[in-house]
Amino acid sequence: MSTRRATISDVAREAGVSPSTASVVFSGKTPVSDATRRRVLDAASALGYTGPDPRAASLRRGRSGIVGVVFEEHLGTAFLDPVKTLMMDGLSDAVAPLGAGLLLLRDHDPSESGTAASLMTAPLDAAVLVGCSGHLRESLDAVRARGIPVVVVEGDAGDDVPRIGLDNREAQRQAASHLRALGHRRVAVVTLPARAGWDAGWLLDGTAITIDVTRERLAGALEVYPDAPAYAAAGSFIDEGLAAGRVILADAATRPTAVIAQSDLLAAGVIRAAEEVGLRVPEDVSVTGFDGIVVDGLAPYELTTLVQPAADKGRAAGQAVAAMLDGADAASIRFTCEFREGNTTAPPRAG
Repeated sequence: MSTRRATISDVAREAGVSPSTASVVFSGKTPVSDATRRRVLDAASALGYTGPDPRAASLRRGRSGIVGVVFEEHLGTAFLDPVKTLMMDGLSDAVAPLGAGLLLLRDHDPSESGTAASLMTAPLDAAVLVGCSGHLRESLDAVRARGIPVVVVEGDAGDDVPRIGLDNREAQRQAASHLRALGHRRVAVVTLPARAGWDAGWLLDGTAITIDVTRERLAGALEVYPDAPAYAAAGSFIDEGLAAGRVILADAATRPTAVIAQSDLLAAGVIRAAEEVGLRVPEDVSVTGFDGIVVDGLAPYELTTLVQPAADKGRAAGQAVAAMLDGADAASIRFTCEFREGNTTAPPRAG
C-alpha cells in the first residue's frame, strides 16, 4: 500500500481543473466560482489532501515561520499570570502578518534532555526571551550562536539586543509616593522572586537579585522608603501573596501600616492575609499592587495599582522581530505605566 502524500496535482486531476486553479482554491488569492471550489474541495477530501505542505512554503521563503518564545518558568505556571497571557496575545497578533506562529519553550529542561536541544535545533526565524536572568542568559547565548534575531521582554541583554520594557522603577516610586502622601511611615514590600528557583523569604543585605523587574521595582520603592523591609515571594500568585502577608502581618508590634506588592496577584494575597488576622483594608492596612489586571474574586476591593500595557509590550516585541527579519534595525522601547487609585489605600489610623 502506498503512503505517498497526495499533491495539488493529484487534486487538480481528480477535480478536472488545472493545478494553478486548484492551488488558488487553497490560497484564496484569486476568486474562483463556487462550483469549481466545491469540485476541488471534494476531490481533496476524497484524496485525503489537507492543503499545501508548509515545509515547501518555508523552503521557498527561506524561513520556518516559527518565532520561539522562551520563558524562565514552567510553561503551565507562566500562563497562570494574566500579564503574560495578555503579552502573548499582543505578540501573536504582531507576528501573524509574517505568516509566523509561536513555539513556546522553557529556558532549561530540569531533566537536561529536551528544551536546551530545542533551542539549538528548532527551525526558528527569531526568538523572544521573556525576562533575562539566570538560565535565560544561557538561552541568549544559544540563539546568538545560531545568528537568530532576538528580542528581550522585561530584561537587559545588552545594548545590541532590542529590549521591550516598562518604567518599573519610576512606576513603583509613584505608588510609594502615594502612600507617603497619605502619611504612611511603616511600609513593607512584597517583591517578585529575586532570582530563578528562589524560595520565598526576606531579602537581606547582600541578597543577589538577578531578575531585573524585581530589582527595578524594589529600587523605586526604596527611593521613598529606604528602610522598608522586603519579602520576596516565590512567584506572582495569590497564594504566594497570602503566604508573604501572613509573615509580614503576623506581629502586631512590628506590623506595617501599608504593603507595596510588586504584582496585583501578590497584592490580592496580602489582602486575604490581612483579613485572616482581622485587619480591615484600607482602614488598618493599605495595599498597592502592580499590573492593572482583573483579579477574580477580589471585589469589593479595587486595587490601587500601576496599570501596565501588557498587550502593547507583546505587540512591540513582535514588531521588533518583523523589523529584524526584514533587515532593519529594531529599537528598544520602554512603556509607561499609569497610576490608578482604588479603594485599597487610605491614611493610616491615628495612634
